[in-house]
Amino acid sequence: MAVFIAERPPAAPGITTEPARPVAETPLAIASRAAASPAAAAMPASAIPSAGTPVALSAGPAAWHSPPPSRPRRASGRRFVLDLALVLVALVAIWWSVVLVLAPEPFLLPGPDRVVLALIRRWGDLWPNALVTLTEILIGLVTGIVAGVATALFMGYVPAASRVVTPFVVVLQSMPVFAIAPVLVLWFGFGLASKIVMATVIIFFPVASAFHDGIERTDPGLLDLARLYGAGRARTLALIQVPAALPALVTGLRMAAAVAPIGAIVGEWVGASSGLGLIMMHANARMQTDVMFAALALVVAMAVILRLAADLLADRLLPWLDETDR
Repeated sequence: MAVFIAERPPAAPGITTEPARPVAETPLAIASRAAASPAAAAMPASAIPSAGTPVALSAGPAAWHSPPPSRPRRASGRRFVLDLALVLVALVAIWWSVVLVLAPEPFLLPGPDRVVLALIRRWGDLWPNALVTLTEILIGLVTGIVAGVATALFMGYVPAASRVVTPFVVVLQSMPVFAIAPVLVLWFGFGLASKIVMATVIIFFPVASAFHDGIERTDPGLLDLARLYGAGRARTLALIQVPAALPALVTGLRMAAAVAPIGAIVGEWVGASSGLGLIMMHANARMQTDVMFAALALVVAMAVILRLAADLLADRLLPWLDETDR
């Protein structure tokens, strides 16, 4: 809890003084002192020398000793679920209204009831293929995040390397997935490998670019403080720049969770022996639009679950920030 600090005032009636109480610090402030000097990291905040003798006013006007009200933290996951539920209800209502008013052929636009029935009737076929697609997405997500974080850390540790790595990353991201999917299937086969590689390529860019941007935007004052106390490059990166870049990393993870299914589905469209993408291709060829929508609903559910996982990870990585600051 933060308290207001003031220089020791002259003695006056009705105002008493007491020894200063420790001031709460954020993890980034603690990390900055640790990067500057391990001895400084072990010192409490109240023991750090400062101009004058700080004291806490224990009497007088309420504004002198009452801490400012803290902003209530909001559960990002719950708010996202509520917003998503409202949007889905609105979309289903619009969808059903269009079907009732325009009465299109079922193979053009099936109603929500037909999609639910197809999901129930074909569950025995959809569920095993959904597990295959989910496996491809999860493995690609992990490998893409690891590769993106490692690349951002390398560019942060060796700033000169960013001039070489950044153009390569941009060129890799600018290539359309549909253009490289046939080549990847040709190289890695029709199994999981080609889909994992495609998912990794798609996830890699948002994670690497967001995390590296956060590292580069670290407060210059903290970096100057670390250099002033002789902190090395590795210590500065680990204890100052990485904690400062965690909000940007969380942003990259949220983007990666949203686009994670794209690589797996596109790879299954190009060539696969199982997966929801293959189910969609067969259903489209047979004009079973309700089955295709049912498979698509499962893909959307996977993306939503991954996004919720990213929000929970944000609460773990950034416990000291309010939702409005993330």
